[in-house]
Amino acid sequence: MLIKTAQDLRESDVTPRELYLRRREFLAVAGGTAVAVATNGLGPVFTGTPTAAAQNPGAQKLANLVKSPFNTDEKMNSYRDVTTYNNFYEFGLDKADPAKYAHTLRPRPWTVVVEGQCGKPGSYNIEDIMKWAPLEERIYRHRCVEGWSIVVPWVGYSLGTFLKRFEPTSKAKFVEFKTLVDTRQMPGQTEPALQWPYVEGLRMDEAMHPLALVGLGLYGEVLPNQNGAPIRLVIPWKYGFKSIKSIVRVRFIENEPLNTWKQQQASEYGFYANVNPQVDHPRWSQGSERRLGEFFRRKTLMFNGYGDQVASLYAGMDLRKFY
Repeated sequence: MLIKTAQDLRESDVTPRELYLRRREFLAVAGGTAVAVATNGLGPVFTGTPTAAAQNPGAQKLANLVKSPFNTDEKMNSYRDVTTYNNFYEFGLDKADPAKYAHTLRPRPWTVVVEGQCGKPGSYNIEDIMKWAPLEERIYRHRCVEGWSIVVPWVGYSLGTFLKRFEPTSKAKFVEFKTLVDTRQMPGQTEPALQWPYVEGLRMDEAMHPLALVGLGLYGEVLPNQNGAPIRLVIPWKYGFKSIKSIVRVRFIENEPLNTWKQQQASEYGFYANVNPQVDHPRWSQGSERRLGEFFRRKTLMFNGYGDQVASLYAGMDLRKFY
């Protein structure tokens, strides 16, 4: 399988495939038919209950979910949208690759190693991690740096609750996360698309914000492999690449970690990665986005619409410099 490096990617490479295929159809049809294509022809938008939408009958169901106060009231995308259109370069660069190839990932048994500036370092089993707090259903909107967006019903609990279990010390100014490295389980890692392992990080106050989520499931079920099983981050006010998947290591540190995409191309991808329509990617605008399942573009919202909750984290910062 040919995999291109990040420097080889063109803007056309990140146009949603279904939208590219539909563009000619849209232009070829007139009047009411064109409107029908524009609004309904690009895949279903789920409007029922999350559990009813799940299409993996063998998946473990997650019971007694707590309703979150942070849910968006926007329509959720379909289960198919969420599980077959993903960025997960450990399984390939095409959006369809994770769903095709992630069956090789073995999410059980799984341990997360915690180290650094904390009082309780060690190795923690995923089954225990899932019991540390009541699981919530959180319906978040997400914005990818490539220009598309999606609404997902996650299951998990506050990242702050997770991190406090390890008693970070006053020296812990940042927290770093790393993804599994195993070419047998993640065949995309045999290609030099990125520096492996995938690394992400947050400032401690960002990590402790109530919106930051430890993702352990979606649609009322445990996470599918292609969505970052068995444990990932969900940071809804930042571009999607900050929400690292398949985490195996957490480290509390004093200095800002070098995250993967900043290491790969610092002129295009910063550490903070806050959704900001006023700061364009060097190769395309961030002022608008296309929601999966829709044809027309919509305006991108500052902090992805979560500004009322998170803007205070960045008071006094130059968000063009700290992008």
